[in-house]
Amino acid sequence: MSLSIVRPGLLASVQDLGRYGHRQLGICPGGALDTLALALANRLVGNADSAAGLELTMGGCEIRFEQDTRIALTGEAFGATLAGQALASCWSVPVQAGQTLRLGGAATGARPGLRSWLAVAGGIDVAPMLGSRSTDLKAGFGGLGGRALRDGDVLPLAVPERLPTRSIGVRPPDWDATVRVLPGPEQEDFSTATREAFWATDWQLTPQSNRMGYRFAGAELKRERGGELASHGVLPGVIQVPPAGQPIVLMADAQTTGGYPKIGVVIRADLWKLGQLRLGATLRFTPCTTDEAVAALRERQATLAQLRTALCMST
Repeated sequence: MSLSIVRPGLLASVQDLGRYGHRQLGICPGGALDTLALALANRLVGNADSAAGLELTMGGCEIRFEQDTRIALTGEAFGATLAGQALASCWSVPVQAGQTLRLGGAATGARPGLRSWLAVAGGIDVAPMLGSRSTDLKAGFGGLGGRALRDGDVLPLAVPERLPTRSIGVRPPDWDATVRVLPGPEQEDFSTATREAFWATDWQLTPQSNRMGYRFAGAELKRERGGELASHGVLPGVIQVPPAGQPIVLMADAQTTGGYPKIGVVIRADLWKLGQLRLGATLRFTPCTTDEAVAALRERQATLAQLRTALCMST
């Protein structure tokens, strides 16, 4: 079983939920920038959440299926069509051998999203590396040859353990331009006025952003006290403030250590929103407590559990 990449669009890669347990070796977790979207897509086609799918950036891609199967597209649909028929986001639909999925360009997006995630029943069956099939683009391993997908690539598919027998869909997650943030270890190194500016600013995503980190432009954040920091462990969601005073939110492919002060950490339940933010768009950070962060993650897990129940009833 396989699918063929006719056109990959701006950037397409094989991703799963990430490669964990190797940070001591300097290996980042990687994985889908929107793990919620990938998990939803996988559940819609009967896969485990951890099955590998495709992360597609800014549409403009074309994918042909070589066998009958079932797919789900989540995130921004970019005017998707399957065999010429409109395909909505967050729906599980059957596919016949020889049919083609097409995503239009960025102008066809119904919402201001940046990426789509495609799950196929059984999952993309590339060889796992260190327990994950995700592509580490900066290190050059995992996925298909450790690289972005190209015209003509053929990806193997695993045989699904079970296949939904009818189409099922869910409401796409509500996206808004606000992400919740826990206080960082060096937050008190910034003045009260600077911290207030951090919360009050509409931060604009700059072109100097990628899967490693999102750089934002806005108010200048000056660290008032504290000496030079030793290099320390960091993880996705950490908001670093380099000397220029413009924050960087670390993303899935970020380095494992850093020395910039950390003013905050985006909560895990909201990281998916960053994966859909387009260049030039703005967002706001809002303070959050640990209890609120835990509750938000539990709510997300409950939503996924409800989907699994509904899916089991449909098979």
